[in-house]
Amino acid sequence: MTSLILALTAGAIVGLALGALGGGGSILAVPALLYLLDFTPVAATTASLIIVAVTTATSLYAHARDGNVHWRTGILFGTAGLVPALLAGTLASKLPQGLLTAAFSLIALAAALRILRPARTATNQHQSARPGRAAAAGAGLGTLTGLLGVGGGFLTVPTLVGTVGLRMKAAVGTSLLVITMTSLTALAARTGTAHGLHWGIIAPFTGAAILGSWDGRRLASKVSGRTLQYAFAVVLIAVAAVMLADAVL
Repeated sequence: MTSLILALTAGAIVGLALGALGGGGSILAVPALLYLLDFTPVAATTASLIIVAVTTATSLYAHARDGNVHWRTGILFGTAGLVPALLAGTLASKLPQGLLTAAFSLIALAAALRILRPARTATNQHQSARPGRAAAAGAGLGTLTGLLGVGGGFLTVPTLVGTVGLRMKAAVGTSLLVITMTSLTALAARTGTAHGLHWGIIAPFTGAAILGSWDGRRLASKVSGRTLQYAFAVVLIAVAAVMLADAVL
C-alpha cells in the first residue's frame, strides 16, 4: 500500500511538470523510481521511458487539438534522434549502474542551470528550421533519451524557440511530439530489460502522471511561467546533489 501511494504521488508530480513546463517529468521520474520505489538504475530509466512515452502521447493529443504542434518541424527534429536513441538504449544496460546515476545527476544539474538562464523569445511566429542545427540537437536529445531515460523537454523547448523560432506554446506542443518519438524508439531498444519491471507500480504511476499533466496545463495558465521554472530548477538541483552523492560515496 505504501508503494502504491508513493507511486501515485510521484506520478502526479511528474505529470504536473510535463503539463506545466512541457518537459522535466523524466528527470523527476527516475530518482523517484530509484529512491522511493527501489528500482535499479537500468529498471528506473526503462520504466521512466514507459511513463514518459504514454504521458507525453496523451498530452500531445490535447496540444495537437489546440493547434500547438508543428508536425513538420517536430518530425525533422525527432527523426534525427531515432538512431542515436536506439544505439544508446542498447548501450545503457551494459554500463555500470553507478556511472548511469552519476551521468543522470549531471544532466539534472545542467537542466536546472539551463532553466535558470533568461529565456529567449522568438522574434517571428515561425522561421524556417535550420536543418543542420535541428538535426544535431535532435541527435543529442536521442542519445540522452536512450541512455538515461530522459525525455529531454528541458532541452527541446528552448531549442525550438531559439533555433527554429517557434512561440512557447507551439514549442511545448512540438516538444511532446519529439519526446514521444525518441522515447518509443529508446524503449524498443530496451525490450530485454523490461522483463523485471514492477508493473503494479508503473501502471498507477503512469495513470497519475496522465491526470497530473492535465492539472499542469491548468496550473500553467494561473501561475507565472518563470515562477514554475525557478521552483522546478531548485528541485532539480536538490535531486542532482542527492544522486551525485549516491554515485560517488
